[in-house]
Amino acid sequence: MLPGRGRNSRSTAIARILGIRTVWTTVGDGEFFCPGCGGDRNYQRRTGRRRFLLFGVPLAARSAVGPVVECSACGHRFGTDVLDHPTTTRLAAMLRDAVHTVALAVLASGGSPSRAALETAVAAVRCAGSDDCTEEQLAALIEALAADTGRLLPEQCGSSLAGLAIELHEALDPLAPHLVPAGRESILLQAARIALADGPYTPAERDVLTTVGRALTLPEDDVTRLLATARAPF
Repeated sequence: MLPGRGRNSRSTAIARILGIRTVWTTVGDGEFFCPGCGGDRNYQRRTGRRRFLLFGVPLAARSAVGPVVECSACGHRFGTDVLDHPTTTRLAAMLRDAVHTVALAVLASGGSPSRAALETAVAAVRCAGSDDCTEEQLAALIEALAADTGRLLPEQCGSSLAGLAIELHEALDPLAPHLVPAGRESILLQAARIALADGPYTPAERDVLTTVGRALTLPEDDVTRLLATARAPF
């Protein structure tokens, strides 16, 4: 007999008799962004329990496993924190809504918007995915904001921009963690160019742009730099 052969044979025989297997149970499902596939996929949320095997038959439960998120396409399992990342479809919708909200806030902070400001805002909103946006639609929304005492212009609600700031944070806070720095900077630059379309920044526009930068978690120095950069031809 070759050295070690008997020991390996005994180990193999024991493994055939005794073992441990995880038995999975599906407790939910949905759609998520799969890090393994790199795209939107269906998933199953599963919990497991390790069991002793005797001749391949599961016996007493040993310990709980999971819960995990299992991709229905690639079969990889991930921690449940993977569900914190929005799907591609959801992320696109969040970005579209955020740019629209930012554009309205900048236009509203400047008072009655000029044609140039509306044109710049429409271009930004369309670029974010709202292909049917028009100047007339934005102008009508600004009029509606002016009639809403909860979200009025700075001169109509004291020196505070609380109403606009709340809406900006509601739109940008959930989005910012999922954007790379260049993406967050791009939103602020678009907003700055809307403000500059009809002349230099007004104090109210600067306040709104500063709020946008803060909601996007951009450092104060970067906000100052980007507001200056926006003045350059592009």
